[in-house]
Amino acid sequence: MFSIGELAKQVEIKITTIRYYEQIGLIKEPMRSLGNQRRYNEAHIKQLRFAKHARELGFTLEAISSLMEMEATAKNDCGKIDQIAKQHLQHVKDKIVLLIKLQTELERMVSGCDNKCYVIESLSDHHLCTTEHKLTVLEDSKAR
Repeated sequence: MFSIGELAKQVEIKITTIRYYEQIGLIKEPMRSLGNQRRYNEAHIKQLRFAKHARELGFTLEAISSLMEMEATAKNDCGKIDQIAKQHLQHVKDKIVLLIKLQTELERMVSGCDNKCYVIESLSDHHLCTTEHKLTVLEDSKAR
C-alpha cells in the first residue's frame, strides 16, 4: 500500500492530478487508513501509468476512461478500441495540417516587415492572412 505522495513519485505524476483523476472517476477510489489517509495499491499504479501514457499521446480523458473501462471489464473489443485510436489519429492529423498553416502564416507575417510592423498590421486585420488558421478548426475536428 502506498500513500498519495509515494504513488505520485512512482508514477511521476502530480498529487493534484491523482486527486482529480479520482474525483472524475478515472481511477478507482483508494481505501482509507484508520486515520482517513488514502492508501493506494498496484492496480492504482497500473491505472495511472496507463492514463499518463495515454495523455502523453494526446488522448482525451473521455477516451482514456473508455479505454480503461473496456480493459477493466474484459470488453477488449478491438474494433471499438481501434475506433477510438483512429479518431484520435485523425485529430492529430487535423492538428498537424492546422499547425502547418499557422507556421506558413507566421513566417509570412514576420517576413513582411518594411517601414511599419507587418506583424501588428496582420494581427489587427485577419483579412491580410492568406490561410485559414483559426483554432476553431481544431475544435471542429474534435466533434468528428
